[in-house]
Amino acid sequence: MYSKDRLLILDADGTTIDAFGAIERTFAIHRMDIGDLERFQKRRHLFKYLGGIKEFPSNLKRQLGKQKRARLIETLTEVYRDEARMYEHIGSWINHLIAQQGLRVGMVTRNITNDPVATLQRLLQRHGVDAKQFDFLVHVPLKQDKTAAFQRVRADFNINPGRAYACGDEKKDFFAAVSAGIHPFMVSYGFEDFERLTKKIGVPPELISPTPGEFCAKVCHALDIDTRADADRQDPVGHRMLRRLGPIACPTEPHPHCELTS
Repeated sequence: MYSKDRLLILDADGTTIDAFGAIERTFAIHRMDIGDLERFQKRRHLFKYLGGIKEFPSNLKRQLGKQKRARLIETLTEVYRDEARMYEHIGSWINHLIAQQGLRVGMVTRNITNDPVATLQRLLQRHGVDAKQFDFLVHVPLKQDKTAAFQRVRADFNINPGRAYACGDEKKDFFAAVSAGIHPFMVSYGFEDFERLTKKIGVPPELISPTPGEFCAKVCHALDIDTRADADRQDPVGHRMLRRLGPIACPTEPHPHCELTS
């Protein structure tokens, strides 16, 4: 028999953390230009980090060689630990989730910084989130997908697949969740835009949130988290944030948690 717990697997880069901003800052330190977010989202594979036609020649020259790439990763690590930001209100939202009874919350990431677990712990701490309160914090090597990690986490806590959710912003996040029998929440403000997620990858539009605020609201609604009086007593900061998100649409009849305003 399964446990009665629910499971939420968070993603780091591009979903809860503004990874593009961190990459942009890192490139600027090394006198490189990543371009704007809109063009960044449309690039694929290696070219994603070498820039477009305008940025490619200069960036390529500064990324060739193991030593240059190692210095780039060192700088990226420093930026993540000391400067990188979570998207607005995400820190308070995560604390609100952690406080819920019967909800297993943690993070599975393919972050490429040095010692990524320690890096993310530092970043989370700067935003008032104690990563030690997570039920898990798992790093997956860049060359692997997340499917096996998702399956292990779900098995470790004996979670019914119907009560398991995973978040992400890229093709690999979506297919890893589906392959692991987990419901995906996707966002289009990270590494891939709405058009690619829907037309190229086949993500149903209803699963995609265009803003961090809508993403937070959808997750809370799906998890049936009370965002009113009880939530206000548990986490006043998180509740005030959720109230500012406004109402979210219900597919059928009004649900008591659809309206996130008081």
